This record gives sequence, C-alpha cells and structure tokens, in this order.
Amino acid sequence: MKSAWIRRPVMGLAVLLMAVVLTVASPLWLVVTVLVDAVRGRWRLPLARFVAFGTFWAWLETSGIAIALFFVVTGRGRSVKAHYKLQKWWTRSMVQALGFTVGLKITVEGAQGIGNGPVIALCRHASLADSIMSAWVVATHCNLNPRYVLKKELKMDPCLDILGHRLPNYFVDRGSLNISAELQGIEQMATGLGVKDCAVIFPEGSRASAKKRDRAIERLRERSPQRAEVLSGLQYLIPPKPAGASALLSAVPEANVLVMWHSGFDGLDTFSGILSHLGRAKAKVHVHVEEISRALIPSGEAFVSWLEAKWVEMDNAVRRQLDSDANGNRGVVHG
Repeated sequence: MKSAWIRRPVMGLAVLLMAVVLTVASPLWLVVTVLVDAVRGRWRLPLARFVAFGTFWAWLETSGIAIALFFVVTGRGRSVKAHYKLQKWWTRSMVQALGFTVGLKITVEGAQGIGNGPVIALCRHASLADSIMSAWVVATHCNLNPRYVLKKELKMDPCLDILGHRLPNYFVDRGSLNISAELQGIEQMATGLGVKDCAVIFPEGSRASAKKRDRAIERLRERSPQRAEVLSGLQYLIPPKPAGASALLSAVPEANVLVMWHSGFDGLDTFSGILSHLGRAKAKVHVHVEEISRALIPSGEAFVSWLEAKWVEMDNAVRRQLDSDANGNRGVVHG
C-alpha cells in the first residue's frame, strides 16, 4: 500500500482489532498456549510469553497512534519536541513490556559518557528489536534525539509510519535503481543535526544471519577479493555497506561517531527464532556504546577499510561476550 491515506487507517485499525481480540480472548489463548508449551515440553512457556508480548505491543501501537492523533487535534502535529517525547515514552514502554513478558534484561555500557551531538551512530543489526533497542539507548541513556535511516517496508507498522514521518527520519528504498537519489535523501535527513541529535544507521542493511553473511561475502569476493578476505572470518555480523554511513559523515563533517554493538539478540531475526530462543534461556542482552572522535576517522576509501576493521573488531567483541555469558560470567566484556 503506497498511499499513506490508505495504508495508515487500514494498518491502524488492524492493530486496534488485534489488541481488542487478544485482550478479550486472553483467557482462551493463555490456556491454549500454556497447554501447547507443556505438551512440547517447553516449561519456560515461550509461546504464551510471545503472545503476551504481542498483546502489549498491539496496545502500545494503538496508544502511540492515538497520542499522535491527539497532537494533531491540539495543534502539535508538527511539534518535533512533542513527537520525540512520544518516541522516548514508546520505546521505554516497549522495553518494559519485553522485560515483563519475556524476561528481557538489558545491560548498557558506555552510553553515560557520551557527549553532546551532533553524533552519528553505526549500529549492529541482528534482530527484529534493534530499532526499538537502539532508540531506547540513544534517547534514554545517551540523552540524544535519534533520527533514523529505515527501510521503507517499516511503513507497514502504523505507529512507526506516522511518528517516523513527523520526525526527521529517512525511509530508504533498498531496491531502488537510483542509488544516488537514496544517498541524497540520507544526506538531507542529517541536515541540521544539532547538539542534542544523533543520526542512526545500520550499515549491514539487513538483519544478520549465516545465509546473508555467506552471500554477502561471496558477492564481495567477486568485486574485491582483498576486502572479502578481511571479512571472511565474521561469525555474528555481516559485511557493512559503507555508502549510507559515508553519506551521513559527508553531510555532518563535525559529527563524532558512536559504534553500538549488542549480544543476546542473535537468532532473533525471525518469529520462529524468537520462540526458539525463549524456550532455551532467559533473554539477557548486553549493549556496548563507544564514542569515537571524528578526527580519528578517515574519509574516502580509507573510511571503507576503517569501517570493515571496526566490524571485525565488533564481531570479536560479540564472540567474547557470548563466551563469557555461556561460562556464567556477569557484566559486559570490554572490547
């Protein structure tokens, strides 16, 4: 649905209907999902907790849409400040819902020491929750206003569709043949990035998986065997695409860079992966944020090499963190 006038009412009503049905039918689905989990020997009740989170998600979506409509009625439909407050509340509430329903616990390191903007965040992408998690970290822990490079498919999320277009985000068309126009849109999104602002991009361009990683490295090997060799050892991340990040850096030459990686969301790139993960262990996520002075970041082809080296470094850090968690250690492993 390309037309926002059709897409938003249809998807908004669908989410409202979902919230009402799940709430009214909660005694039924609670019994059924618990029985299904019990029959399958899933004593952590992954299906029941997943549906419980879906109920919270539907109501939070509906609430976000209702508040956005209220802003229009009260003359604040164009207020960036009001919508950033709504975004901060929505992401915080979503993280709380994840904690209440699926037992998600997030440990954040490095965010408290982040200075004023403008900054550009380069984030790892591994799960369906990365946009929520990163927005929560940037807004709540770094005290900055995030603006995003998002894939246009996310417009099917009605709350994100409405709120995302009232804030200075850019919905990129990953299938576009006019790459220069997309990069120009990314640069324009970063225009006016101020001391309280952070532009966020996921350089991988897609949620990481083994298949995507192998496919990306093979494509890269056809174009640049040397670069493919550097990235061939990646186990958790996939090769970054430097064009979007480079466009942001060009648009805001004075901005420092935040590098953000996380562990614990691996394998949560599909709904089946989420259910499998919930059935195995408590959801424990570590987030690491590092600020890098712009003076230390090269430009041009040297930036591509820097970015890929940083991705290898992040991949190793994720591996060490997961190994530490598997051995029962607590806290974030540095570097």
